[in-house]
Amino acid sequence: MNYRILGRTGIRVSEIGLGCEGLIDKSYAEVKAFVDLMEESGSNVIDLYSPNPELRSNLGRALQGRREHFILQAHLCTIWKDGQYKRTRDLAEVKEGFTDQLKRLGTSFVEIGMLHYVDSLSDWNRMQSGDIMRYALSLKASKTIKSIGLSSHNPEVAAAAVNSGLIDVLMFSINPCYDLQPASEDVEALWAEKNYETPLINMDPQRQALYEDCQRLGVGITVMKAFGGGDLLHAYSPAGKSLTQFQCLHYALTRPGVVSVMSGARTLDELRDSIAYETAPESEKDYAAALASFPKISWKGHCMYCGHCAPCPKGIDVASVTKFLNLSQAQGGIPETVREHYAALPHHADECIRCGACEKRCPFDVPIIENMSHAAALFSEEKQGGNTQ
Repeated sequence: MNYRILGRTGIRVSEIGLGCEGLIDKSYAEVKAFVDLMEESGSNVIDLYSPNPELRSNLGRALQGRREHFILQAHLCTIWKDGQYKRTRDLAEVKEGFTDQLKRLGTSFVEIGMLHYVDSLSDWNRMQSGDIMRYALSLKASKTIKSIGLSSHNPEVAAAAVNSGLIDVLMFSINPCYDLQPASEDVEALWAEKNYETPLINMDPQRQALYEDCQRLGVGITVMKAFGGGDLLHAYSPAGKSLTQFQCLHYALTRPGVVSVMSGARTLDELRDSIAYETAPESEKDYAAALASFPKISWKGHCMYCGHCAPCPKGIDVASVTKFLNLSQAQGGIPETVREHYAALPHHADECIRCGACEKRCPFDVPIIENMSHAAALFSEEKQGGNTQ
């Protein structure tokens, strides 16, 4: 299992985690089997959006004696009422629900306290200056939660939260179809058939900027809906063509800022399939040819960081240079972390000999030679003491 650091939290998480919907309505023995498989494979992060009391109690039992091996992404503002899940913004209900969660999980703390399902700017604006955020900050101060997160499907809301400095972790819906949709407060718009009736061209710029902001600011992204609720794995995919599980995982894990994917596994075999991503050959993870052949979607001219441009005869890591260039252009200057990572590359953009081999291999017709020229000029100016603010 590969691990990544969850942004500025410093928490070490596995690339493949588990979304809790697969544990709903399962017996203790079944839940334990999931936890056993995760421990055996090294998968260590579990998302807990569901307030289902039986799920929480079963998972708490299954974690006994090995709690230290797992990272819990537990949600605030999600409660169990009248026998069903409810999202709440009532502080008394939030406190009661979170206290119940800790008790049933048999723990005194969780690593991530996630502000649950914030998809409208008005909701975020009320939350960031209200009692719920003050409560979350008090939990963090007392180390009852190690970090504050927020879950959202709306890039406009997520960007506002990320840039506020109040959240450390973002749980966001990322896949090759949703990434082309504009911001909306209606989550169902992401999979509505009418939104895929006409061709979609290139990634939504707000989503691209959001991922780059997260990487720049050290806000780690945990991914939900990497498979689009399973739709992307079938012929009826909104893109008009199916992807494989490995391709969806690889797409999500190659976005800037992304640290871990919460795999929505409903069976042990589905979880095993996601974990198998870690040892799969690169040819099975490669999503570039599939994305380039989608009949309803085009990424022409947009670097997907897929690595098809390699190998460069001068040894330049073209995908990484392009990512650092995009991060700097989005910021209007070179962030310190980008400068350090670029400097650490063994070969730089100014070594490009403009041979064009990379452009011939690119499935998305990215102007790589032009990008290398821009990167060389930008980072050369930095090296010479130019203004990077």
